[in-house]
Amino acid sequence: MTDELKMELEHDLDPETEALEATAVAPEDRPPLELTETALEGLLFVAERPLTRREIATLAGVDRETVDARLGDLEVSLGERGIRLIVDGDRIELATAPEAGALVARYIGADAIRLSPASLETLAIVAYLGPCTRPDVARIRGVSADSAVANLVERGLISEAGRDDGVGGAIRYRTTPLFERVFGLESLSELPRLDDLGGDVDEIRDRLVSVAEKRPA
Repeated sequence: MTDELKMELEHDLDPETEALEATAVAPEDRPPLELTETALEGLLFVAERPLTRREIATLAGVDRETVDARLGDLEVSLGERGIRLIVDGDRIELATAPEAGALVARYIGADAIRLSPASLETLAIVAYLGPCTRPDVARIRGVSADSAVANLVERGLISEAGRDDGVGGAIRYRTTPLFERVFGLESLSELPRLDDLGGDVDEIRDRLVSVAEKRPA
């Protein structure tokens, strides 16, 4: 890896990327990897969160121009398939194609409605108040939200939405397009209005359940 590349990758790193690079940057005696479309698709598939161009470049030991070129190639290759490349600013991830939405929603929806009470409460809070952090959810529920948040992320119903500006930079979470498809919503604006949440998690949860019960089969 050249000195110029190192300087580019080390500039203005956020804490999450610094943590990744602390374990993922290849040692000097390990050669850069060829960043092919196949390799990039595999990396994005196994990633548990959106990746940045900087992270991909760091992992492969290539410059960001190479990353952009492979992203362009992959976007074209996936254009007619069931998985699409999503680029939101510098957040890069894979998602199901809109054309597959109804079938995917039917498959996951049958399971999603059987979420545990803790997960359903957490999902309702994120749906109405998101983007919000785990501490935000925990304050409303009165108990830790770590397990419930992890479960919802794994199911694809919520995803990361940046970090708080405060000390520690807690991760914010928001509902995903899959959540809207599962619950038969065009957008979050179709959720029943709550004029005064007042921290009443039971009301929030019940409102979300009422939406789920009316979703299309």
